[in-house]
Amino acid sequence: MKSILAMWSGPRNLSTAMMRAWENRSDTQVWDEPLYGAYLRQTGIQHPMGEAIIAQNESDPAIVMQQCATPNADSFSYQKHMTHHVLPDYSLDWLAGIHHCFLLRDPREVLLSYAQKREQPTLDDIGLPQQLRLFREVTDQLGHMPMVIDAKDFLRKPKRYLEVLCEYSGIPFSSAMLSWPAGRRESDGVWAEHWYDSVWKSTGFGAWKAREGELDHKLLDIYREGDEIYQELYQYRLV
Repeated sequence: MKSILAMWSGPRNLSTAMMRAWENRSDTQVWDEPLYGAYLRQTGIQHPMGEAIIAQNESDPAIVMQQCATPNADSFSYQKHMTHHVLPDYSLDWLAGIHHCFLLRDPREVLLSYAQKREQPTLDDIGLPQQLRLFREVTDQLGHMPMVIDAKDFLRKPKRYLEVLCEYSGIPFSSAMLSWPAGRRESDGVWAEHWYDSVWKSTGFGAWKAREGELDHKLLDIYREGDEIYQELYQYRLV
């Protein structure tokens, strides 16, 4: 059986471009936000294309989590997870035996990007409290800290970080991870039409540059709370 890497992040966090890199390998199968349907069905939260997401995805979290914990027979498994999709009442026993990486991004940049796609986000919407909770749980289960990568660091040296991630996951690095064809993928979730326009145009990782713009005053409290959590996780990042 092949190994599994679960990548844990919030939205607008380089997560889909990272998924593209892994999918461009010939030996890897990717899974785009496995728990999204279950999350929307259980919470009733209104998201763009929410009805279609629930209709086209398994919405029983127990079934999804069992599938997430089951290795593929002949391909490495890469799972792109949103941390806020893991609700507090979900069992986390399935996290054992899986490689985990936590992908961070400055919450200012996350909020500037997210607010363009969905108005009035909350702190829970960008997944930082849940990311910290899962980080602590995974650390307890593994007996050591999982890998933590900051998006800014990654974009400055993508090859270096991908090499480390591959070694961590027990597979050889492939230069195919550094670029990919533009366009949609069959593996993209139905929500891609709303969220993935920039990724569909991409052919690789762009150089990091600070996101321009000022946060709406309504988002400042969310940013301050989020930054405290971000800084706590940031200290553990791979440098």
